[in-house]
Amino acid sequence: MPKTTRSGDARRSELPSTLQRSDAKAQRTFAQAYDAAMDQYDGDEERAHRVAFAALKHTHEKVGDSWRPKAEAGPSDRRAEEGYGSRAPTAGGVDANATKAHLYDVATELGIAGRSRMSKDELVEAIDKENDRRSRQALG
Repeated sequence: MPKTTRSGDARRSELPSTLQRSDAKAQRTFAQAYDAAMDQYDGDEERAHRVAFAALKHTHEKVGDSWRPKAEAGPSDRRAEEGYGSRAPTAGGVDANATKAHLYDVATELGIAGRSRMSKDELVEAIDKENDRRSRQALG
């Protein structure tokens, strides 16, 4: 089923729950990329889902249980930089290419303990873990 309406807006009921709690631009980005991928890949839902999240991660980062716009668009981690077929680990929506200062601010917002002693890679991992925890909690 298409994720967008005729006007190009996202069908909220068709979106993953984290996107239902995100802004309209995040919803549109995902929905339009999903619909385009469904057309391009002959209805392969799994592939369309991956393409849509890849497009979303170029413009948004996951903070807690929702997506918010990034300061600068671009790949969020090494896997996104390398593209399809990459075996590099993913940061799960965390903008691993952001500055350590930005990651520290996100960790502060999420209340991650020990953040002042963490390396950049440790901050990315801790934020990803907290994001997953909050998403599970939001689902009930």
